[in-house]
Amino acid sequence: MTRIAEARKFYARLMAANAGSADPRLEDVFAAVPREAFLGPGPWTVVAGNGRVKTPSADPVHIYQNVLVSLDAEKGINNGEPFLHAMWIGKVAPKPGEAVTHVGAGTGYYTALLAKLVSPGGAVTAFELDSSLAERAIKNLESYGNVTAIHGDAVVGGLPPSDIIYVNAGVAAPPAEWLKALKPGGRMVFPWRPAERIGLAVMVTRTDKGFACDPFMRSWFIPCIGASAASTKIHRDKAARSRKIWLTADKAPDRTATAVIGDVWFSSQSVGGRRSQ
Repeated sequence: MTRIAEARKFYARLMAANAGSADPRLEDVFAAVPREAFLGPGPWTVVAGNGRVKTPSADPVHIYQNVLVSLDAEKGINNGEPFLHAMWIGKVAPKPGEAVTHVGAGTGYYTALLAKLVSPGGAVTAFELDSSLAERAIKNLESYGNVTAIHGDAVVGGLPPSDIIYVNAGVAAPPAEWLKALKPGGRMVFPWRPAERIGLAVMVTRTDKGFACDPFMRSWFIPCIGASAASTKIHRDKAARSRKIWLTADKAPDRTATAVIGDVWFSSQSVGGRRSQ
């Protein structure tokens, strides 16, 4: 085994362990997809808190760790924290044959992981609004036959019917059209920023009784253009009690509302009818 293959294999074991997923394919996929192929030529700039550190060389061994790698320093765009994505991917549990929509694909690294997890038979549609990142993603994903990478606005144009919607840009609330795009049993994970100082990762599941939601961890992503107008009147503790999402067209907000944003609102009442305490 080469030095890089050994580093990638250990990295994959770490990712799978942090994900806590029962799917053994997760480790295999993290070992199979070369992260360096999506970062551009090294040396790379690693984001460490408020600082930046350049890798000593272009040796890929340096990026097989839980580190953020800068893609566009001026815009504050990076490749994302692998531990976080491993956890999110494990939580949405992609299965062979499923249709995935990736919003905010960046240069395509996590898109590639999702594409492998829905193979055979599944497909990924990846949206990236930034033109330079989209160009890189399209090129990086050329060899993945089940991926369609698009330079486009996922907020304005709507999404295809999806078993999974994987969002990598902070939204004040998921647009109603995203919720409607979820198939029965479909899952969406997104960074929720209903207020300036609130950042939560939320898992949404479409059931026969509506959209169940679970704010399961803190999370900060760059804003999603067109869907990130945050409020100042929403409190973190109240937002964290959200258990269901309604379309205002289907039901008017009531006393269980934890946040009302545009044409969707969040409720503390679970899909089964119980209120979160």
